[in-house]
Amino acid sequence: MAKVDTQTFDGKCALITGAAKRIGAAITERLHQTGVSVAIHYRNSATNAKKLCNRLNDTRPGSAEIFAANLNDTASLDRLVESVIDWGGGLDILINNASSFYPTPIGTISESQWDDLLGSNLKAPLFLSQAAWPHLKSKRGVIINMLDIHSRRPVRDHSVYAAAKAGLSILTCSLAKDMAPEVRVNGIAPGAILWPEKGMTKSIKKNIVRQIPLKRPGNPSDIADCVLYLARDADYVTGQIISVDGGRSIGW
Repeated sequence: MAKVDTQTFDGKCALITGAAKRIGAAITERLHQTGVSVAIHYRNSATNAKKLCNRLNDTRPGSAEIFAANLNDTASLDRLVESVIDWGGGLDILINNASSFYPTPIGTISESQWDDLLGSNLKAPLFLSQAAWPHLKSKRGVIINMLDIHSRRPVRDHSVYAAAKAGLSILTCSLAKDMAPEVRVNGIAPGAILWPEKGMTKSIKKNIVRQIPLKRPGNPSDIADCVLYLARDADYVTGQIISVDGGRSIGW
């Protein structure tokens, strides 16, 4: 029997990293709409996190809370998970969404850039998933990693970022094998959903849209809906990475 969109996640708890704005906030709101209690992680975006949390709690009191953490500090990840467990009473869904993104042209790459980009995009998802695993295992939970279509087809001057996301791609498959059968692990690779906040000219945007078979950029809701599918409806799906890109990864 097909599942219907009215099915809720009442009583479930999700931790979404980088949840204060952009795609992370859209994911948080979509899960919250289905009855999930949401742990809103942030690092520097305290104002956005508080506004989102207050708005969600106005709709359903006590259903959202904010959690500050530097995910590059591996020692803090166990504390983050335990704080969420103490608040939510368990953990059913982990969304590894937080990400650093900026160019690293050859000849200018520093070790600190390597540590930051690999830390946020690969190391943190691994160690946070490891910290959450016992709790997710007891709930037969779900991990969803946010990747990028450029993990397979790198964009110029982003070699470190692309390497980090490529690592997260194989990590997703590896964790799916290692955590089965209790925990499902999948990934989502967005295409042109939200333009970067800096460095994107109108001509570059226009050229990217020309490369998309559907001839338009996507919306954060497209990613949020895919998260909901993988978390709620895809009981027999694990170790998969879904490109949500209007067909751009077919080739450009």
